[in-house]
Amino acid sequence: MKISIIVLNYNTKKITAETIKSVYKYPPDVTFELIVVDNASTDGSRQYLTNLKKKYSFRFIENKRNEGFAKGNNLGIRSAKGTDIILLNSDTKVTRGALSKMYEYSRKLPSVGVIGAQLLNSDDSVQASVYRLPTFLRTVKHYWLNDKTLLDKYAPQGNIPIEVESVVGAAMLISRDALNCIGLLNEKYFIYFEDLDYCRAVKENGLKVYYIPEAKIYHLHGASGKNLASNENQWRRLIPSSKVYHGIMVYYLITVVIKVRQQFDKLNKHV
Repeated sequence: MKISIIVLNYNTKKITAETIKSVYKYPPDVTFELIVVDNASTDGSRQYLTNLKKKYSFRFIENKRNEGFAKGNNLGIRSAKGTDIILLNSDTKVTRGALSKMYEYSRKLPSVGVIGAQLLNSDDSVQASVYRLPTFLRTVKHYWLNDKTLLDKYAPQGNIPIEVESVVGAAMLISRDALNCIGLLNEKYFIYFEDLDYCRAVKENGLKVYYIPEAKIYHLHGASGKNLASNENQWRRLIPSSKVYHGIMVYYLITVVIKVRQQFDKLNKHV
């Protein structure tokens, strides 16, 4: 088995179904399996997706609790038989050749740890899906030295694979080398930052993160995470994840840097 494709569902049965259909419409040209993990949905996903299995062949794993993005995907990864893993958000649709290109480049490029696809908006425009890894120093430069490119997502230009620092986890290949030396997604994150964390670990372990513009995948941005975070304000999910990523001390230093800058700007407006 070459590829295990994992889709995590939480109260998104209809768009999850579209993701599944797109995988079978444009499957990779190597052996693969599709694993759908349900994170204790309450919208009838269990019956809906069970019925869908009559037409499409995939393994269905039911989680007893909504344990977040990392734990839900890890359930799928643990049961995966593929050499490489491709994580697909439930709000994605693959295009022709996208999955094959991701796998092809995982064999061709040196020291592959993670590969990110080019994400597209519904109007075919390219979605910003690459990050420079956030640090305290970069936060200072971004907010105080007007280097506004450091912390913003961006889309690399050109049509050839390029090494980057991190990619959005909506359509992300994790190589067997990465799994062997890093392991699963960090389950300290409920949602947000787990993709940045994994890409950081990839680089710390001497592997590389690549962005592949030839692998094009539509992404209905935010649709899967909206329900995954239950009914709480999603902003409140960012805070504990940021604390885990940066560490408590650096998180509060960053918070001070941002808030002082905000107050500084307010004062200047009244001068």
